[in-house]
Amino acid sequence: KEDIMKGIFMNAKDVQEFLDVSRTTAYQIINDMNQDLLKLGYCVQRRKVNREYFMEKYCYKPTNTKEV
Repeated sequence: KEDIMKGIFMNAKDVQEFLDVSRTTAYQIINDMNQDLLKLGYCVQRRKVNREYFMEKYCYKPTNTKEV
């Protein structure tokens, strides 16, 4: 899953692997998220979703292993 963490955008294959869903479901998830982003006034890239937005929507935040 470390390879999935690279780049600004996730494509359907990335979403499919991260969520363990079908390719069709991955495209639907991307489309739904992009529609939300358009309503918020953002520009979107067709068939890709912003990685940061995706991670936020799925409540995924990498754990910080540094101790203070």
